[in-house]
Amino acid sequence: MWTYILASRMRGTLFVGVTSDLVRRVYEHRNDVIPGFTKRYRVHRLVNFEQHSTPKLAIRREKVLKHWPRASKIRLIEQNNPGWRDLYDVICA
Repeated sequence: MWTYILASRMRGTLFVGVTSDLVRRVYEHRNDVIPGFTKRYRVHRLVNFEQHSTPKLAIRREKVLKHWPRASKIRLIEQNNPGWRDLYDVICA
């Protein structure tokens, strides 16, 4: 299980999600397969992801991240990915 953060651009609109198949889910966001927030606001860049051993832990982490202030999410991203590089190629390798 995975939690992930997508961004529209560096310090742009953010989206926090959880999934069991990170590659498939990010592909869906990037290609606007499912209507919703990420399609509407063009939030397609994978900027952070974390793996969890159980669905329960992943869902708990997603809820925590969603309730963090925006500044805290940005700090988390910049600790792990200071250039806000799109990490999609990393997970597809």
